[in-house]
Amino acid sequence: MQIFWFIPTHGDSRYLGTARGGRPVHHDYVKQVAIAADSLGYEGVLIPTGRSCEDPWVVASSLIGFTRRLKFLVAVRPGLHQPSLAARMAASFDRLSEGRLLINLVTGGDRGELEGDGVFLDHAQRYEQSAEFIRIWRGILARSHDGEGLDYEGEHLQVKGARLLFPPVQKPYPPVYFGGSSEAAHELAASQVDAYLTWGEPPAEVARKIADVRARAARHGRTVKFGIRLHVIVRETDEAAWAAAEELIGHVTDETVVQAQAAFARMDSEGQRRMAALHAQGARRSRADLEISPNLWAGVGLVRGGAGTALVGDPQTVAARIEEYARLGIDTFVLSGYPHLEEAYRFAELVFPLLPLRTREKLAGGAPFGPFGQPAGEAVANLFVPRAAQS
Repeated sequence: MQIFWFIPTHGDSRYLGTARGGRPVHHDYVKQVAIAADSLGYEGVLIPTGRSCEDPWVVASSLIGFTRRLKFLVAVRPGLHQPSLAARMAASFDRLSEGRLLINLVTGGDRGELEGDGVFLDHAQRYEQSAEFIRIWRGILARSHDGEGLDYEGEHLQVKGARLLFPPVQKPYPPVYFGGSSEAAHELAASQVDAYLTWGEPPAEVARKIADVRARAARHGRTVKFGIRLHVIVRETDEAAWAAAEELIGHVTDETVVQAQAAFARMDSEGQRRMAALHAQGARRSRADLEISPNLWAGVGLVRGGAGTALVGDPQTVAARIEEYARLGIDTFVLSGYPHLEEAYRFAELVFPLLPLRTREKLAGGAPFGPFGQPAGEAVANLFVPRAAQS
């Protein structure tokens, strides 16, 4: 099991849908979140992409020198640059970070944003282009270890003699992650990528997605790993966690929800449609309506695009829900919480000690010792440092 955190380059806040409690995104803050994730033992961080975000490659590059072991899940977007350029960027980053790059293949589902970026392909064409893009990207990087070039001619993209002089550290290339809910997305995942990411839907829906992608991959003679993207709201008691969830959307107005849902409805994204359906495009607002599965809350998606659900509860309950997804085949959990700096610490302190032993052993910040082996906790009366109970 791998636990990732999230770098909020599109903004951060204590509350959704309002400027109250908001934080500007600047490098010092982004650096704090990355250093926290690194020192606490998170496997890596997801850096988002899109016109509402800082550029993920610039952000990730700026954080290499401030982190030791943290991996960076960074987006490549077919249509915004050529696969040969993307391959060079990936190889350089992987070399400079000493093998800490992971790739997030993002096809995109916001037609307005895509057209603003010069991409005028329909849904099917975008996935065709993405498949050709990542096939070329993988080929260039894989062949670079042997000094070979690549020729490829597709419907949308072609290269001749594409090669890299400086190969990546990871062989044959940095692992590729991808998420999408349409049939075309599942086929792309099955045939081209290393790990499929789903947004946080109820376990039964996630199980259906996993089964479909796994069966498609088998037909290609491949295996695919699976991950999930979720928010988390964890407090020491269940009551406190649900109160925090209500507080998070406490300043969201009807007008804001209507505006957000209208924007989401214009998107050409099956995943976004599924997220919006969880709360009936904003019509369902009560806790009973928004708790779409035990401890799975759809309130975040009232105004936030993309991942719109959160696991809510006390540490034991949230750990149990994570285990439930893990039993379905989920290996990677990409998590976030508002505000992201404090919640990175809160989740690590409350939930990491409850995760399976093999996972705890990988977490540098696990109790009772910190990342450098020092005791964790304030000394009592200058006599001793409290020790966590061994389990």
